[in-house]
Amino acid sequence: ISQSDGKTFEQLRQECLQKKKLFEDPDFPACDSSLFYSESVPINFEWKRPREICTDPKFILDGADRTDICQGQLGDCWLLAAIASLTIQKEVLSRVVPEDQSFDQGYAGIFHFQFWQHSQWVDVVIDDRLPTVRNRLVFVHSAENNEFWSALLEKAYAKLNGSYESLKGGSTLEAMVDFTGGLGEVYETKNPPENLFQILQKALERRSMLGCSIDITSSAESEAMTSTGLVKGHAYSITAVEEVNYMGRMIQLIRIRNPWGEVEWNGPWSDNSREWNIIDKAEKKRILQNSMEDGEFWMELEDFKANYDRIEICNLTPDSLSENNERKWEVTVFEGNWIRGSTAGGCRNYIDTFWTNPQYKLTLRDPDESDNEDQCSMIVALMQKNRRKLRKEGLDLETIGFAIYETPRGEDHLDKDFFRYNASKARSKTYINVREISQRFQLPPGNYLLVPTIFQPHREADFMLRIFTETKVDSVEMGNTIKADLPDPPMPSKPEEESQEERGLRALFKQIAGSDQAISAKELQHVLTEVLRRRKEIQFDNLTLDTCHSIINLLDVDNSGTLDFQEFKIFWDKFKKWMMLFLSFDTDRNGLMSAYELRSALSAAGMQVNNKILQLLSLRFADPNLNIDFDDYLTLMVRLENMIRVFQAIDKSKRGVVSMNFSEVIEPYDVLIQTV
Repeated sequence: ISQSDGKTFEQLRQECLQKKKLFEDPDFPACDSSLFYSESVPINFEWKRPREICTDPKFILDGADRTDICQGQLGDCWLLAAIASLTIQKEVLSRVVPEDQSFDQGYAGIFHFQFWQHSQWVDVVIDDRLPTVRNRLVFVHSAENNEFWSALLEKAYAKLNGSYESLKGGSTLEAMVDFTGGLGEVYETKNPPENLFQILQKALERRSMLGCSIDITSSAESEAMTSTGLVKGHAYSITAVEEVNYMGRMIQLIRIRNPWGEVEWNGPWSDNSREWNIIDKAEKKRILQNSMEDGEFWMELEDFKANYDRIEICNLTPDSLSENNERKWEVTVFEGNWIRGSTAGGCRNYIDTFWTNPQYKLTLRDPDESDNEDQCSMIVALMQKNRRKLRKEGLDLETIGFAIYETPRGEDHLDKDFFRYNASKARSKTYINVREISQRFQLPPGNYLLVPTIFQPHREADFMLRIFTETKVDSVEMGNTIKADLPDPPMPSKPEEESQEERGLRALFKQIAGSDQAISAKELQHVLTEVLRRRKEIQFDNLTLDTCHSIINLLDVDNSGTLDFQEFKIFWDKFKKWMMLFLSFDTDRNGLMSAYELRSALSAAGMQVNNKILQLLSLRFADPNLNIDFDDYLTLMVRLENMIRVFQAIDKSKRGVVSMNFSEVIEPYDVLIQTV
């Protein structure tokens, strides 16, 4: 449901009918901000309902077809091409454009459409006020001036993306993914994979949507016809592939449909060509029996590759179609984000931070059923989320890509050294600023690590990662557990058995504590400040009294609000260890620790956190340059150990080892924020 008030389309429609009032959408009002965000409205638009434009408006007139989609004054031909292809796939169309609406019975000025957004279907509700100039629709419209389904669909898609202007520029596959929930692939026919025919064959078995086109070198070539009857810059559909015995050798054929319904290929294997008279009659009948009379034709695959330039495949997910289909993709989905200072590590060029990117482990067990080789087919698709909607905030598409590594067993986040000494097994062909980048791989069964990244480090975005496989794959986000291995504090030594260091520490304690033989938060603040000011290799501003109270809370066994000698001794041991860790992870020796090193520092201290917590810690304790000074570092370590001790108290049976998911704790992030 897309409405901010949470009401469904039917609830809103019934409310309007009861009040005898036409719906006005408060979330996408009939005003300039719904049209443009970067410029003033160039002409005087007037928002009108279809009944104000014509006398007898229809939602769909005599079925939805390609003549219902005429481009207006907006650069969204990519969207129009996708809508046109919807009219060929009636089952998919009926999901995107629900049939329970019209301008007749039950009309209340409200319509709805369904789009796939980041692994879920969203029902987008709109009113039917459309931008017009001189009583004509400005944007998408039908050839029939009383048909409005395509104009209303465009408005719903504009609402989904923030405005009409947000629809300027895009790829047909982007819209096709939003119409189907599928995964888009693009193949260049002049440089195709060796198994292109098998890829097309399997895609058709899975009822994927396939298109092809011929590139144009200038706008003058658009819709220009070649001598062989093909049209440049025009969207065709691929509807079937076949292998046929022709004069003793197997020929691979491909069936293509021209939505225009008339203009066809006139070369070999075209309608009534001599090739059909040479093959077996039964074979000819079998192949041609389901072909349409007009607009559909066959070509040999080699002729197809020579004449066409591009193939687009939208692989449908199991939930894209309602009916059962034996051949479906197995789909694995992860959602994550790149946050500067914690998980925005950039590409492999930036080895010091690359390892901090989110990591996903995949276990490919079973090879493809139909392939002779011991290989697993896998399509990886990395999508950055909501970037079209964020354009009005000055954000555009980031340059994204991914890499795949063979990996050892285990689910711990792999560190810098692994990537320093291991090359990738596979990767995206390039880094590119598109909404979704996808690529098909053939890999042997085994354990793999997939690392999605933005090209440059410190760039932020939300993403969705989808993995399509022919057989089920085991998958897990690496480093996604919270665990700690904190040793129990040592038993106190008898005074006569104390080491020289312990005797020196006792003397210091007596000097600080005074007559009550206990150190208060104020006294602890004084001594730690003096110690840290003498360490020239550590940048230090000020140790807050709150941090000292946190230290006492961590170690104050008798709840006195102070530290006795044994408690102070335990803290001093921790303090020395934490200081050594800070210095060891201060890689450039500037007295500060990079926020990207925080995961390693915590691990060395016996504490492992997941990406969500790591991001929160970085946001809380890192400065604008993504560095953490020692006083913030000490506060972080103390409060995080305090939080872990709370978890240990909840799970007493663990005896010093905690391993739990946040789902085991009520309102986990509230607990974390309050503690840290």
